[in-house]
Amino acid sequence: MSNGREAGTGARAGEGEEAAEGVDRIDVWLIPTDQPEPVVRALRALLDPAERARADGPDPRFGRRFTVAHGAVRLLAGARLGRDPARLTWRRGPHGKPEFDGLAVNQSASGTLAAVALARGRPVGVDVEEVRDARSALRLARRYFPAAEAALVAADPAPAERFTELWCRREACVKAYGGRLVQGFGLPLAGPAPVLLADPGALGPGPCRVDDVPAPRPFRAALAAVGGRPFEARVRTWTMPDGLAMSDG
Repeated sequence: MSNGREAGTGARAGEGEEAAEGVDRIDVWLIPTDQPEPVVRALRALLDPAERARADGPDPRFGRRFTVAHGAVRLLAGARLGRDPARLTWRRGPHGKPEFDGLAVNQSASGTLAAVALARGRPVGVDVEEVRDARSALRLARRYFPAAEAALVAADPAPAERFTELWCRREACVKAYGGRLVQGFGLPLAGPAPVLLADPGALGPGPCRVDDVPAPRPFRAALAAVGGRPFEARVRTWTMPDGLAMSDG
């Protein structure tokens, strides 16, 4: 039973099951979070009490999308580990980054799309963002980016696209270390991907490798992994496993 299908963009830097020799493979799944009610119910059954409590907050739309993203992550991690997804107990770092039995798991969500990265042997971070409007992009770049990157955003004919690209790289790098976003504001992350960040500063020891991930419009996404070893991201779009939603209730 498959937990997903290949994305229309295919996998970055290779579509086979195995990465090239000397290159790590990292699985990245893009998860559409607006799903039919039977899918939401089936995924809710996999969540732990804390996840259900968060899904039951004051915003029903957020709760449904949260349920889909976190339920799908449990299915994917459970399949990778050969475990019951409903029985996974996450170990979490100081900023909530989960890991289970040596499997590094990181996830992100924005609007109607979530992303999850799964890897062994090195910490990873993933970020997905819906492209902002140009005015917000320019304001946030001036406030949070290094001067050179803020100028790059301002000079770009599509400033919102450029800003979102750099923001995703920044968040992915911070999340790979399990740090705080403020620690990543000064990182120099402009330039052609992949970017090898020799010194991540307060986040921790380097290097950190950061690459862009193909995502459907209007989203941008990025993936980061601690260490200098190259990686390939195998990018796929998640779909509900056949029969799982029908088996609920």
